[in-house]
Amino acid sequence: MRRSAAPFLAVLIVVALVGLLVYGVASKGEDRSLDDAVAEGRAVDAPDRSLPLLGATGERSLASLRGKVVVLNFWASWCDPCKDEAPALERAHRTLSRAGTGTVLGVTFRDASRDSQAFVKEFGLTYPSVRDVDGDLAEDYGVRALPETFVIDGDGHIAGVSRGVVDEAWLKQTLDKAGA
Repeated sequence: MRRSAAPFLAVLIVVALVGLLVYGVASKGEDRSLDDAVAEGRAVDAPDRSLPLLGATGERSLASLRGKVVVLNFWASWCDPCKDEAPALERAHRTLSRAGTGTVLGVTFRDASRDSQAFVKEFGLTYPSVRDVDGDLAEDYGVRALPETFVIDGDGHIAGVSRGVVDEAWLKQTLDKAGA
């Protein structure tokens, strides 16, 4: 009695497909080209989109802030590390505003507007935030996890990248590098 080769062939095909899937996921990895270019000191233009303001009418874009240093911070109310860095970002904003050299611009990411507004109130944030409703700006910057912060110089180039919580030392060093 001869056995059919069909079950063996089906198993072989399934194993090959699983292998291809694992290879595809493993080889994709993170895109670090922006981070690497900034670390090497290459001029990287900051991606820009016009987005709706949080808690206000109108929109804001990086282009509208050209000539000023911008600390672009991606955050959400549900992000515990975002809570940890909020006071340092507010102090940086007040310093930049007083000197007239720049601002912090928050970008809410995957967050309900009501929750974002409660966060702003809880931490007494005076810097503007925009709503990245579709996540397109976050995608442009390769945002992977919150919080993430990008310091942009007055010419619109990314001067610093932090993929995690920022502190005052990092902010000072990066703002100095950006000419604030």
